[in-house]
Amino acid sequence: MGYGLVEEAAGTFQAQDYGAVIPPHKADLPERLRILHDGVRRLIDRWQPEEVALEDFVVGHVRAAVALGEARAVVILAAAQAGLPVYLYKPAEVKQLVASYGRGGKEQVQEMVRLLLGMREPPQPQDAADALAVALCHCFRRRARTLLEGWPPATPLSPAGGHARIEKEAEL
Repeated sequence: MGYGLVEEAAGTFQAQDYGAVIPPHKADLPERLRILHDGVRRLIDRWQPEEVALEDFVVGHVRAAVALGEARAVVILAAAQAGLPVYLYKPAEVKQLVASYGRGGKEQVQEMVRLLLGMREPPQPQDAADALAVALCHCFRRRARTLLEGWPPATPLSPAGGHARIEKEAEL
């Protein structure tokens, strides 16, 4: 499961932290979910974000949808325990706002994340690049909402918050 923390200052974006929380493949489901939850809680405790943004998923393969749903639920729970608002973004919306094309490939999105964040190399692993793309999408929507008073940045699951954010993608 990738995660990314993006901060906006003076109109520019900077990746504060990114990576992936990866439980052992041989761990049973409860243990995998506990590891994911603990990892997200540690990130929240370390960075003290004010918002959490997640990539919503489109139902395709049932197994993948269930796994993504479980990971998403773990993140939503951790955010709720910390009193943080959560925003969901569809994959096509993330690609559209970050790469200017809703059907862009992972490499195109990864390269745009690199350029937008002024990174020398594309972020790795791929899950982290995806999470940073969700973070940027949220920043863009938040900026637009600020400019166009009253336009919500996404469908909030709780009230809106402030500036620092952990944006992640629920991918196992």
